Amino acid sequence: MNIEPTALETTRRSGFVLIVDDEEQNRTLLKDPLEAKGYEVAEAEDGLRALQLVARRHPDVILLDVMMPKMHGFDVCRHLKDYHPTAAIPILMVTALSERQERLKGIQAGANDFLNKPVDIQDVILRVGNAVHAKHLFDQLRAERERSESLLLNILPKAIAERMKKGETTIADSYPEATVLFADLVNFTSLAAHISPDQVVYLLNEIFSAFDLLTEQRGLEKIKTVRDGYLVAGGLPVERPDHAEAVADLALDMQKQIQQFNQQNGTSIRIRIGICTGPVVAGVIGRKKFAYDLWGDTVNVAFRLESAGEGGSIQVSQSTYDKLKHRFQFEVRQCPVVKGPGEFTAYGLCGRV
Repeated sequence: MNIEPTALETTRRSGFVLIVDDEEQNRTLLKDPLEAKGYEVAEAEDGLRALQLVARRHPDVILLDVMMPKMHGFDVCRHLKDYHPTAAIPILMVTALSERQERLKGIQAGANDFLNKPVDIQDVILRVGNAVHAKHLFDQLRAERERSESLLLNILPKAIAERMKKGETTIADSYPEATVLFADLVNFTSLAAHISPDQVVYLLNEIFSAFDLLTEQRGLEKIKTVRDGYLVAGGLPVERPDHAEAVADLALDMQKQIQQFNQQNGTSIRIRIGICTGPVVAGVIGRKKFAYDLWGDTVNVAFRLESAGEGGSIQVSQSTYDKLKHRFQFEVRQCPVVKGPGEFTAYGLCGRV
C-alpha cells in the first residue's frame, strides 16, 4: 500500500545539498540516495571548490569530509561559520575519526552534526532531512525579521529604529540647530472635492512618492505627511553642518517636481513651502503605533511661513536666510500675523546664486 508523505516529510526532502569529499565513490554513495529522495545535490572534490560553489549559491546543508587535500574539512567549516552570510548553513561532518579530540575540533570549528564512516544511508537521510528543515525554518524567521525591520524603517528614521531595537523605550532628543521644511499643496482640498477618491489617492501618492525620493537623495529625513502637507527636517536624527543648504535645495527640487507633474498630468497644482532653522525637540510617541515627530518654535514658524505664503512660493525665516544668503537668491517680504506673536521678516527663496 502506498502512503502519501506528510507535509513535514515533503518539506524535509526538498532542499539543496552540497557534498564535499575528495573521493568520487564516497560522493556517489551519498548523492544517489539523496537524489532519490528529491534533494538537489551538488558535488565538490575539495575544500576550495566547495567555497567557490557556496559563494555562488548557498546550500541548505553541507556534508563535509574531514580528511581532504588542499584544505582540511575543519578549516572549510571554520571559514563558512566565521562569515556571516554562510554562518547559518548546517554542516554535517563526515569522518572516520572517532576520537573525542577530533570531535571537539569539529565542534570548535562550528560543525552542527557528525556522520561516521562507513555511513549509514538511513542515518544520513534522517539527519539531512532534519538539518534542511531547520535551515528552512531559520530562513523563514530571517525573512520575517527583515520584513519587520523594513516596516519599522518605513515608520522611523534608521538611527531611531536601531535604538528602539536595542531596547530604548523613551526616545526624546534636543537638537540645538536643525532646519525644518513644511510644504502644502495649495487648494488641494477643493480639488479633491471634485474628483473621485481613487484620483485623490493617486495624485497624492504620485506627488509624495516623488518627494520621498528627492528627500532621500538629499540625505534628509521625512517626518510625516499631514493631509496634503509634507514635513521634512535636516540635521536630525543624524546631525550635519549643511542642513539648511540641503533643505533649500530640496525645496527647489520640489518646485520643479510639481511643474513636471503638472506637465505630465495636465493639472495646475501649486506648492507652498515654509522653512525655518533653529532648535528642535524630536522623539517617538505612541506604544502600539509609533510616530517620530518634532516640536518647538522652529517647527511652528515653518508652518506659519508656509501658510502665509502664496502658491508657488518658498518662504524662509531670518535664521535660515542668514545661513544661506551668500549661496542662494532671495527677496525680502513682510510676513503677516498667522496664529503667532506678531509680524516677522520672511525671505522668498528664488534659486541658487
